[in-house]
Amino acid sequence: MPTATSTHQRGSLKRLWRNIHLWLGIGLFVLLVPVALSGALLVYHDDIGEFMSTPSGAVAPSKPTDLTLAIANARKAAGDGFTPMSISFPEDNRVPLTIALRGPAAKGERPVRLTATIDRHDAHVLSIVNFRDTFFGFLHVFHENLTIPDYGRSIVGWTGVAMLTLALTGLYLWWPRHGQWSRAFVWRRSPATSSNLHYMTGFWICFPLALISLTGIYLAWPQQGRELLSSLAPMTPQQQRGGGPGGQVMANTARSPAEIFATAAARPNSAVDAIFYPNPQTGAWRVRLHEDGKAEPVTIMINDRSGEVSVVQPLSGDRTASWIRWLHEGSHSGEVWRFVVFLSGIMPTVLGITGILVWLRQRRQRALMKRTNAGAGAKPVPVGDAAPAE
Repeated sequence: MPTATSTHQRGSLKRLWRNIHLWLGIGLFVLLVPVALSGALLVYHDDIGEFMSTPSGAVAPSKPTDLTLAIANARKAAGDGFTPMSISFPEDNRVPLTIALRGPAAKGERPVRLTATIDRHDAHVLSIVNFRDTFFGFLHVFHENLTIPDYGRSIVGWTGVAMLTLALTGLYLWWPRHGQWSRAFVWRRSPATSSNLHYMTGFWICFPLALISLTGIYLAWPQQGRELLSSLAPMTPQQQRGGGPGGQVMANTARSPAEIFATAAARPNSAVDAIFYPNPQTGAWRVRLHEDGKAEPVTIMINDRSGEVSVVQPLSGDRTASWIRWLHEGSHSGEVWRFVVFLSGIMPTVLGITGILVWLRQRRQRALMKRTNAGAGAKPVPVGDAAPAE
């Protein structure tokens, strides 16, 4: 008797998780798929952007780019009121530089930010755009807040919760009964290809998908996530990037970007990745470097007046926060993980479509069984144990 009760309880629990898995997947399909696909495309955003911005047949320059001229050309192309915020140096010397500039903000609106692409040979401006108006700019905004500024980020956060729930409930429903592991990894668990595809892709992608969903939840609520993380590990006080309120930068600097680049580039086994202008509060340039043998970038601060160089030693909480973002983006973790993150953005579409096909097929089977039983005058046979993921 206890055995029968235990079996009934397990069956009821499985039906509960099956229904949660089913209705979350079907109910949020239209939202889950675009968010996941936009994330997949953003994994290779930098590579695609560099490819599209690099002129055909481009070669590496014979001497370093004149940064003073590059800044002057970028400011001229941007127009009055724009000030440079940062300079990015792609690892491939054939790829143009990019300079981010901040402009005046209309009342009640965010400051305008432009990105100037600079030829490395003669420092002329190849293009200048508002990043938010580009295709990848739109994808970034959509993936972060669905282009709904006030509460879109929270919707994306709850979408991550739903994706995490789907991954975990899917694993629970996939788990073989009575330890039948040899059958668990067999392709032909079901006569239908859609069911088999749902089984196999769901299992192999559920672990990375759960991790990416979890990191996405943290990024969707950054303040709450930071408060939680700082309660577990030490973190440096948060500052606005590029300066004080509104991302201000110093109006007049004692040192030029060319001097800062020369100082940073003199470090052994290092390559300059980006230079960020100093803000009025710290008065220090921030330089991000790639150092040989290190997966994580190294950040140094250069005092604008004294020229003193200091290496930023991130606290354990800061390093954890960085890795959360990198794991979610697929960056700084090798090409294998980056491809896994890309697949994790593609697979929700496959799982959603196959899951709906499975559900529709089961509805037809239930309807057929009811008609058959009714025609024969027999008591209807329960079909509730058929799993939507099977």
